[in-house]
Amino acid sequence: MSREAAIARATSYFDTGAFRDDLARRVAMPTESQNPERADTLQAYLADEMKPALEELGFSAEIVRCGGVTPPFLLAQRIENDALPTVLGYGHGDVVRGLDDGWLPNLSPWSMSEVEGKWYGRGTADNKGQHSINIGGLKAVLETRGKLGFNAKYLVEMGEEQGSPGLREICTQYRERLSADLLIASDGPRLRAERPTVFLGSRGGVTFDLWIDAREGGHHSGNWGGALSNPAIQLAHAIACLVGPTGQIRVPELVPDEIPQSVRNALADCEIDGGPGGPAIEPWWGEPGLTTAERVFGWCSLEVLAYETGNPKTPVNAIPPRAWARLQLRFVVGVDPHAVLPAVRRHLDRHGFAMVETGLSRDEIFNATRLDPEDPWVNWAIASIAQTTGKKPALLPNLGGSLPNDAFSDILGMRTIWVPHSYPGCSQHAPNEHQPSEIAREGLAIMAGLYWDLGEPRIPVR
Repeated sequence: MSREAAIARATSYFDTGAFRDDLARRVAMPTESQNPERADTLQAYLADEMKPALEELGFSAEIVRCGGVTPPFLLAQRIENDALPTVLGYGHGDVVRGLDDGWLPNLSPWSMSEVEGKWYGRGTADNKGQHSINIGGLKAVLETRGKLGFNAKYLVEMGEEQGSPGLREICTQYRERLSADLLIASDGPRLRAERPTVFLGSRGGVTFDLWIDAREGGHHSGNWGGALSNPAIQLAHAIACLVGPTGQIRVPELVPDEIPQSVRNALADCEIDGGPGGPAIEPWWGEPGLTTAERVFGWCSLEVLAYETGNPKTPVNAIPPRAWARLQLRFVVGVDPHAVLPAVRRHLDRHGFAMVETGLSRDEIFNATRLDPEDPWVNWAIASIAQTTGKKPALLPNLGGSLPNDAFSDILGMRTIWVPHSYPGCSQHAPNEHQPSEIAREGLAIMAGLYWDLGEPRIPVR
C-alpha cells in the first residue's frame, strides 16, 4: 500500500483500455444542453453513468433540480470520518452542440475515435474526459488504500454550457451538504500541452451590446452622403473611445488598480504558446508594460465579438439606418461587473456619443475569482503534482476564460484549486474536439497522487 501503487493502479486503468471504454461510452451520449430535445439524455447521463460510477466507490448520490425547471444536478458524498478533511469535486456532463457536419471525414462528435494519439469526440476535453479522469483517480486510491483517508463530495451539473442555470441556487440550498475544506476540480486547458497546470479561479465575463438607430430605412449614399450621419462610422468611433488601436482599455473602471505582486510572481515563468497550428502571439497587443501572461491572466480585455451594419452579404449604395456591436469584457478580481455598463455609459457620454444605446446581452455575468497564489493549499497541490510528474507545474492565479467558480469560492466559501486535463489546441466548443491520450494518462497519475496525499497526515491546516 503506497502512493506509487495508487498511481500505478491509475495508469493501469488507462493502459488496459478500461478508461478509454468508459469515456467512449459517455461521449456517445449526446448531452447537448443547448438543445431542448436532449433533456432526457441529460438526465440519463447522471442516472446511468455518474450515479453508478460514484456509488461503486461508496458514495451516496441523489439527482436534484432547482425549482424543477433547470437541468439536473448530481450530489454525492462519501463521509469516512468527520474529523478528516473534506474535498469537493465538480464536473459538468453537458456539452455544446455537436456541429456534426463540421467534423473531419470519418469523425463524429458522438463516436470517440483515435487519430495520431488524440481522442476525438464531443466532451473528450470539455468536460467528460476531465471529470472521468478525476473519478478514476479517486477509484485508484480507494482500491489501493482500502479507504480514501478523507471525506469526498461531488457535484455534477448538466447546464454549464448554458451558463450554469440553477448552480448558485443549488449551492445556496445545499450549502451544508456541499461544504468542504476545498474544491479540487478540472476544466479548461493547461498552459501548454506538456506542462501540468494549476489555476485558482477564473476571469469574469460581462457581455453587452452597443447600437445606434439613426432613422427608418437606408438612404442613397450619392443623394444623401454628406447630409446624413452614418451610424456605422459613429459606432466605430464610439468603440474606439472604449478600447485603443492596440487593444488597451480606455475606461478606468474596466481594469483593476494594479496586479498584486503574488500574481506577478506566479506568472513570471508562464509562457503562452498555442502550440503547433495555434495562433502566433502578438506581444504588441494589449495593456502596455505587461507580459503576455499578465495580460491574459492578470488583466482585463475588451473584445468586439460581432459588428453588423447595412447588408454585409449584399452591400447596396445606401447609408445604413442602424449599426450594432456586441462586446465582451473579460475581467479579473478588482473590477465590479455590475459597474461595467454604467461606466461605459458615462464614458460614451463624456466623449460625445449620447446617440449610442447600451444594454447587457442575455449571457449571464460570470464573477471573477482568485485564490491567493501563496495559500498553503496551493503550495501543497503544486508539490504533489511535481512529485508525481517530475515537472514544475505552471501556476495561474486564474483561468483566462470564465467558469462558475464563484459558486464555490463565494457562496460555499471554500478554497478552489483547478487541475486541467486539456490543452489550448483541443478545439473545445468547435468541430473536431479532442483530448491527447498522453494528457489523459498523466492526468490519472496526477489525480491519484493528489487524492493519496489528501489522506496523509501532512496536509495544510484546515
